[in-house]
Amino acid sequence: MRTAIVSDIHANLEALQAVLAHIEAEKVEDIVCLGDIIGYGPQPLECLDVAIERFRWNLMGNHEEAVLYGAIAFNPKAKMAIDWTRDQLNLPSEPSDTRNLRWKFLGDLKVQVVENGRLFVHASPRDPVREYIFPTDVLDVDKMKSIFRRVETVCFIGHTHIPGVIHEGGRFTPPREDRFEFPLAPLEEKLLVNVGSVGQPRDGDYRASYAVLEDDRLTFFRVDYDVEKTIERIQAIDRLPGYLASRLREGR
Repeated sequence: MRTAIVSDIHANLEALQAVLAHIEAEKVEDIVCLGDIIGYGPQPLECLDVAIERFRWNLMGNHEEAVLYGAIAFNPKAKMAIDWTRDQLNLPSEPSDTRNLRWKFLGDLKVQVVENGRLFVHASPRDPVREYIFPTDVLDVDKMKSIFRRVETVCFIGHTHIPGVIHEGGRFTPPREDRFEFPLAPLEEKLLVNVGSVGQPRDGDYRASYAVLEDDRLTFFRVDYDVEKTIERIQAIDRLPGYLASRLREGR
């Protein structure tokens, strides 16, 4: 079975719709999400509804956790977006059944899933919701040893919005082209695979990122979308900082 793995949509419906169209063109029907459906972006309700309807399972990201329990240790701009998102989820103009369904969905999110011996989390095997693992962390030997002790074979992550593969041996392999295939067998060392971000990439490329898993082969994809439309939507919302719009163009 071919499975599309998406992460960090961040309420960017334009990017999500472009990725869904790309997934359909690739003839992939199974989709899973590693979390952060909401936060930062202008269309959290629409993105949640897509996740509820289309994805086989979803994980809790730190932005879902923040909406549920409070934006602890969030920077001021991110916290503003969380507070606004929470208010959107409580809009009295939305039917009560719909509001309740979305809140229940958020409350029921798992923090990890294991399939075929592979671990799926939002952030890190040792802190599934919050810990960042950056490409430069390959130089932090103690951190990586502690993390890889919690990985059986391969762990799929998001959270940093930077796609690529972190090898247990201490190196990072970024996707080298828009359709980048990476073999998962034979497996000579444990791997952390970051599928990147649909709605807010931070590797210098504004285009949406996701991956498709098929048996022992992984393919990274980059997908163009109307970033200016998302920027306009953010700028039209007074409570969302303009920085959250401008950073989309830069992929930072």
